[in-house]
This record gives sequence, C-alpha cells and structure tokens, in this order.
Amino acid sequence: MPIGPITMFAIYIVVWWVVLFAVLPLGTSAETHEPPTDGSQWGAPKTPNLKRKFITTTWVSLIVWALVMFLVFIGWMPLPDLAPPAL
Repeated sequence: MPIGPITMFAIYIVVWWVVLFAVLPLGTSAETHEPPTDGSQWGAPKTPNLKRKFITTTWVSLIVWALVMFLVFIGWMPLPDLAPPAL
C-alpha cells in the first residue's frame, strides 16, 4: 500500500509535537526562585531558549520520521487501511 505525501506530512507533524514535548524540559535547572514580582509563574525558566529548542526539535523529528518511514516501508510497522471496502 503506497503512502501519500499528505499522510507522510501528517506523520511528521505528530512526530514533531511528540519530540517537542520531549525536548522542552532539556536545559532547565532547579533554581531557587524568589517570589515573582512581574506576574510570571514560579516554575517558569528565566531563559527558555525556545528558538534553539524548536530547531533541535525539527532536526531530531526528521531523524525519527525517517526511521518511522523506513519501518513502514519495510513492513515492520504497517499503517491500517482506512479505505471503505469496494462494492
């Protein structure tokens, strides 16, 4: 069963979000926090480095996505056939 480009893109988007939530806590440290005076949250990091984390998420997602596509194409992780049966 061939996989279309829309399905491949959808799989990449799902992989990207999963990797993002795995990458977000990296680089944060347990700091002693003083009571915030500017209305921010207690647990918010002072330097979240979101641009760097988004770039890291993108290239790690490409690697994971390529591995998933390889497993799909060799048949180790087949995708379900969601097409209605032919009459």
